[in-house]
Amino acid sequence: MTTLMTTVSQSKWQRISLLSILGYEAVGCLLGGSLLILAPDGRLMDMPVDIMHGTFRDFLIPGIILFALGILNTATFIAVIRKVSFSWIMTGLALGGLLIWFWIEIAILQQLHWLHIMWGAPVIIGLMVAISLVPSRRTMRKILLICGILSSLLYAAINIIIAMQWKEYNSASQTVSELSAISAPTRMLWIVLSAPYTLLMIAFAWGVWKSATGNRALRIAGGLLIAYGALGILWPFAPMHLRETLAAGGGTFSDTMHITLGIVTEIIYLLALILTATALGKKFRFYSIVTFALLLVFGILTFLEAPGVAANQPTPLIGVWERINIGVFLIWIIALSIVLLKTQKQLNLKERQK
Repeated sequence: MTTLMTTVSQSKWQRISLLSILGYEAVGCLLGGSLLILAPDGRLMDMPVDIMHGTFRDFLIPGIILFALGILNTATFIAVIRKVSFSWIMTGLALGGLLIWFWIEIAILQQLHWLHIMWGAPVIIGLMVAISLVPSRRTMRKILLICGILSSLLYAAINIIIAMQWKEYNSASQTVSELSAISAPTRMLWIVLSAPYTLLMIAFAWGVWKSATGNRALRIAGGLLIAYGALGILWPFAPMHLRETLAAGGGTFSDTMHITLGIVTEIIYLLALILTATALGKKFRFYSIVTFALLLVFGILTFLEAPGVAANQPTPLIGVWERINIGVFLIWIIALSIVLLKTQKQLNLKERQK
C-alpha cells in the first residue's frame, strides 16, 4: 500500500475544507439523483419537466448522471482521507464534473437560481483548495498550459453550437457579438457557455507566466494574456444591441463599452503575440509574424464592414472575416501551449541528465 501514498504539502485547514466540500457535494448528488430516479417527473423535488425546455423527456437521465457524480465524489472523499497519490486527479474529475454539471444545467434552464450558488460556490472553492494536492509545480504548470488548448477548442465549439440555436442567425453575414446582444435569443446561452472559456484562458495565461523563468518578454506576455482573460469577466456587462435597435437610435453606453472592450482586447493580445514571438525560437517567431499579419488583414476586412451593423445594412462577409480572425488567434494559442509544453519537457530531461 505504500506505493499508493504520497507526501502532499496540504495544510490541515485545506484538508478539512476539501473533505467537507466533497462530503457536502456527495450527499447532495446522491440524494438529488435518487429522488430524480425514483420520480423522473420531478414531483419529489417539486420541479416540472418543462423547465428543461425539451432537452430531456424527463429527469431520469439527469438523475442517473447526478447520482454517478455523487458516487465519484464519495470515492474521492475516501481517496483524500487515505492520501492516495492520485487523489488530486480524482478531485479534479469529481469537482470538475460538478462544475460542468452546473454549467450545462444553467444553460438548459436558461436562468441562474440561488441553488446554483449554494451548491456551485463550494465546488469552485474546492477546486482552488485542491491545487495543494498536485504533487509538483511542473505538473501544475503542465495542467495550466493544457488549459490553453482546451480554451480554444471550447470557444470554437460554442461558436458553432450557439449559432445553430438561432434559426435566423447567419454566421457569414453576422458578427459573433450579435449572439450575445441584448434581446438576442441566444444571449443567456452564450453567457453561460462562454464563462468557462474565461476561466481556462486565465489559467493558461498564468501557466505562461509561470513558464517565463528568466524570460522577461514571455513574463510580460503572460501578464498581458492574464489581462486579456480577465477582460472576459466584463463582456457580459457590456453587450451590444441588435442591429435593428442600433439603426433606430437605440444604442446606449453599453454599446460604447462593447466597442471599447473590443479595441482594448485586440491591442492586448496583439502586444502579447509580439512579445511572445521575440521570446521563443525562430520557427515560432516566424509563425507568430504570419499570425500577426493575418490578424491585421482580416481585422481590417471586419472593420470595413462594421459600420453596416450599426446602420442595419447588408454585411455579407463580416462574419467570415471575423471568424477567420478569431480562428487564427485560437490556433496561435494552441501552438503557444504546445511549444511551452515541449520546452518544459526538454528542461525536465536536461535536469534529469545532470
